[in-house]
Amino acid sequence: MEKLDLNLLRVLEALFTQRSVSGAARALGVTQPGVSLALRRLRAHFGDELFVRQGAAMEPTLVAQRLIDPVMTVMASVRSDIVTAAPFDPARSERCFTIGLSDLGELTFLPDLMTALRERAPGVTVRSVTLAPPDLRRALADGSVDLALGFFLGLEGDNLFTQTLFEQGFVCLVRAGWRDGATTMSLEDYLSADHAMIEQEGRSQEVLERRIRALGLRRRTLLRSPHFLTVPLLIARSDMIATVPYGVARIFSRLAGLQFLPLPFDAPRIPIQQLWHRRSHHDPGTIWLRRLIADLFGGRDPMLDDDPVHSRPTSTVR
Repeated sequence: MEKLDLNLLRVLEALFTQRSVSGAARALGVTQPGVSLALRRLRAHFGDELFVRQGAAMEPTLVAQRLIDPVMTVMASVRSDIVTAAPFDPARSERCFTIGLSDLGELTFLPDLMTALRERAPGVTVRSVTLAPPDLRRALADGSVDLALGFFLGLEGDNLFTQTLFEQGFVCLVRAGWRDGATTMSLEDYLSADHAMIEQEGRSQEVLERRIRALGLRRRTLLRSPHFLTVPLLIARSDMIATVPYGVARIFSRLAGLQFLPLPFDAPRIPIQQLWHRRSHHDPGTIWLRRLIADLFGGRDPMLDDDPVHSRPTSTVR
């Protein structure tokens, strides 16, 4: 029987988390043929198919399912006890950090972050992934995601750490010239209008909907969609309203020539945070990245940089 080396375990770990050869190749920074060859060696070693295709994904067999916990435990030990024991030199590192981001989180954070990395750590690369909250929790726990940036509802836990970077309130996104160029919106206007709602699990919209229910308000939701990026064109061509975090409104106003108005009722501000798991808490590389992000965005919403009206939030970074 062929000896099972660490590289094969890395491939097996990547297949468990990505559920595809192409995804595992991207995660590992290798070629698809290389992963396919490793999978053949793994199948020969265990005498089992390990993964079978179901639709677009590769699902683990019963043999593979029994391997998930021990493989993840071994790889976590390697990273925490061996790999992370070495100091991190950003100027020389070629590490790839995987960061959990939404599509709009990428627009908020990546321009400044990538510029800073080019200057301070030119060999470091970033892989951005978008995951639902349960998948993000697992990815942080198994080390396939190093850090997450954004708003996280329902991801509290003893093994998770958060640092609030800044806060954002909600505003009403409308087409240019809405109601003859109105600069305010009454509660009656808000409740009588048609609304577009972005529904994403664990995202900021849930905070807003709780507040609306608590106030006993009812509005007509014409569209519910999980995709933020469909909203600008729909708003631009109608009188619909979308209630979104301020940063989202700033992005859409730039991309589609929309405008945004103050919300006609009080709503909570949402904390924009960086989130990481206990397993990476003492990892020198992740510590360096967290400090860089705190330096770049602590108390600073990048969407406010060229805003002549709104002042910067005064939230304290914890």
